[in-house]
Amino acid sequence: MSLATLLVLADGRLPAGGHAHSGGLEAQVSAGRVRDVDDVAGFLRGKLATSGLVAAAFAAAACDRPARSPDLDAGFDSRTPSPALRKASRAQGRALLRTARAMWSLPPVGREPHQPVALGVVASAAGLTPVEAAVAAAHGMVSGTASAAVRLLGLDPYAVHGLLARLAPECDRIAATVAARAGNPVDDLPAAGAPLLDIGAELHATWEVRLFAS
Repeated sequence: MSLATLLVLADGRLPAGGHAHSGGLEAQVSAGRVRDVDDVAGFLRGKLATSGLVAAAFAAAACDRPARSPDLDAGFDSRTPSPALRKASRAQGRALLRTARAMWSLPPVGREPHQPVALGVVASAAGLTPVEAAVAAAHGMVSGTASAAVRLLGLDPYAVHGLLARLAPECDRIAATVAARAGNPVDDLPAAGAPLLDIGAELHATWEVRLFAS
């Protein structure tokens, strides 16, 4: 285990484009479904149990066997029904690969893989394990959205980071669970969905004025 390398990959300051995305939160704030820290907590828990679980599973699988990243990319695409979310995921995957190439030697990867698949390939190149790749995916899924919540709602950043600390054990649990199945066939990986996020993403993509890309 390389904790320092994991910290580099999971660092929110990594110039991989994550700061430009709210993870679906902006649409839910606009709809009045998320208004305070408690609402953010519920949103993050739900996201971690659905899209976070899927992202962690695909990151772990891509780290376990980078050579099958094209099959994994197709599998993740089939689990992302929203065209807007597909576009956002591929944009973040492209940005992550561009950043990672400045740090590690990467194997051949598709031109625009989904972000979790790119994350797994990068983690493998950095010498990390599937469980570490899954931790980075799960943590990134909630930390980026939490940061967006501070900006969108003007929340106390101390309270929001307290929430992230309380979610950390759940990130670890999910990472351990999916890493144990990293070698499974693509069709057997998690496929949990969040229809409200898909609908919100499509509506958000039509806005002329917005703070975040997704």
